Parts: sequence; structure tokens; C-alpha cells
Amino acid sequence: MNATVESLNLLLALGGVGFILASAVLVFDLYTSRSLEVYVQKWGLFVAFLLTATGTGMTLIYSEVFGFVPCSLCWFQRIFLYPQLFITGTALYIKEKMVALYGIALSVPGLIISLYQHYIQMGGSEVVGCPTGGGDCSQRILFEFGFMTFPLVSASLFFFLIVLYFYMHKAR
Repeated sequence: MNATVESLNLLLALGGVGFILASAVLVFDLYTSRSLEVYVQKWGLFVAFLLTATGTGMTLIYSEVFGFVPCSLCWFQRIFLYPQLFITGTALYIKEKMVALYGIALSVPGLIISLYQHYIQMGGSEVVGCPTGGGDCSQRILFEFGFMTFPLVSASLFFFLIVLYFYMHKAR
């Protein structure tokens, strides 16, 4: 791997850890003080749009620029991420705040698939098997801190989005 990919891998892994920590903060705040409610109402949709745009861009950079062939499970995760870019972008444009449930509905299957792929990449046996076509589902393109894989970064993003959308829905 070249230095650019290694640097991006580290950055994405740090982002994944950040999503996990931010999710914990949001959950804690939602069920205690709700001191972040004003910020979530004002910026939550923009943050969701920014994160789905970044996630979409990163997956395309890895496959189209760096030449990593996405496996079938990666494609399934993309299927649940990419529409959120358009949903949140449209909601921002028309100032619609009621998209949280759609985001949750798309993020939950993405989270499940990414956790399953992380399990496979960490040495677990395939329960369902990797659908044919594309790359190898067990190949680690990113492996940082001894546990952070690309699917776990994806899972942390999906989990953060679920928590953010849930907070937005509750705050409404």
C-alpha cells in the first residue's frame, strides 16, 4: 500500500473511533440532560448530510481511484449509505426535518451487514457466506489499532447516524 492509502486508513480509523465516542455522548445526553438538543435540532441534518457525503466519497475514492475492488458485502453497505446522501441533501434543501425515520431504516441494515463483515475479517467463520462477485469479503484493506477494519468504520458511521437520527426524532 502506498503512503496516501495508509494515511487515509489511519484517518478513517480515527474517525471510526470518534463516531463511537460521539455516539456514546449523544446517547448519554439524550437520556440525561438533553443539553445538546438545540445543536442537534439545528445541525443534525447537516451533519448527517456531511457524513453520508464523506462516506460515499471515501468508498468511491478507494474503489475508483485506488483500485480496491469492493466485495459484495461492501456493495450492500453502499446500497444503504448512498441513498442517505440524497435524502439528507434534499431534506436540507427543502428544509424538511422529518427524515430521521428514513435514515434509521437505511442505517440499521447497513449496520448489521457491516458488523457481519467485520466479524468475518476478524477471523470469524462465514455464517451466510460472501455472495459471489467483486472482491473477497474477508480481505482487510484497512486494519488499524488491532481491531479497526473498513467494515467497523462503516458500522461506527451507521451506528452514529442511527443515534443522531433517533436524537433528531426525539427532539422533534
